Amino acid sequence: MDIVGIKNIGIYVPPKIKDSAKIAELSGIPEDVIREKFGIVHVHEASQDETVSFMGIEAAKRAIEGFDPKKLDLVVYCGSEYKDYYLFNCAAKIQHEIGAVNANAFEIHSLCSAGVYSLKILKSIMLCDDSINHVLLVSSSKETQIINYKNHNSRFMFNFGDGAAAVLLEKGLDKNVILETHMISDGQFAEDVAVFGVGCRNFKANADIKCSDKFLNVPDIQSMKKRLDPITLDNFNNVIAKSIKKSGYTDKDIGFVAPIFMKRSILEKILEKYNLTEDNSFVLEEYGHCQSADAFISLTEGEKKGRLKKGKIAVLLGAGTGYTWAATAVRWG
Repeated sequence: MDIVGIKNIGIYVPPKIKDSAKIAELSGIPEDVIREKFGIVHVHEASQDETVSFMGIEAAKRAIEGFDPKKLDLVVYCGSEYKDYYLFNCAAKIQHEIGAVNANAFEIHSLCSAGVYSLKILKSIMLCDDSINHVLLVSSSKETQIINYKNHNSRFMFNFGDGAAAVLLEKGLDKNVILETHMISDGQFAEDVAVFGVGCRNFKANADIKCSDKFLNVPDIQSMKKRLDPITLDNFNNVIAKSIKKSGYTDKDIGFVAPIFMKRSILEKILEKYNLTEDNSFVLEEYGHCQSADAFISLTEGEKKGRLKKGKIAVLLGAGTGYTWAATAVRWG
């Protein structure tokens, strides 16, 4: 069958909690603002030993529970580019540690929209290659380590939390079938957010990187907001609408929106447009923004709460600095 379904999803988040009071203390922003405006009750905070690969491996083990890892054909990492080491193949580490001895491994990067868009890429690969039947997609993030809470230019990243998700895909599986994807890219934002002290642009032989240059930064937050705010909601709605249309469905078929972490006010506007309520989604206020794992965490929690209905369309929604917006439709059940 020319279909690819989601067989299972595994989630791992560290047990340690960083709550809104702690984020308020670190940032100097009142706790009620962290809770109400930033939308954070708490996030999970990884220990020194809970590396990006460790969390990805733990999520992967949960996703393949009861499945022989030797049957995996591909292990793909699509999480944060901030990993255990600089220039490090996280996919290969995960492949080795879970015993996927017959699988190849590679990585896909598109910042926080990578998880959603990777479903399209991997579905295409699986349908084009008769030898690829089972694929494990893994996203993991520990970007809380590269947030400077004293730098309020980067305050929109104060919602970051640590965690990982893994998705087991199976060709021919008529369950949770991956449909179509749509993405919008706007490269005018490409250099608005980065860790500016690392990379060839600012490399200086025999010179140490200043500590402040090791953190994510937004040099001109007002300029970015001025350009970004007017288009964000429309772009989210456009990728949703086009992914649904490409899939052969209509807005009325949407039963669940699995969002990237976003302000509650934006999520409410998206849901309202499609005549949905919060019962048709999941607010990540107790996870924070776990990079491209967000939509998979939302799906998992939505299923636990009985919000995902058989035969309805779940729309996975992502956005990544750079800037990209993406949506993938999945026929649930």
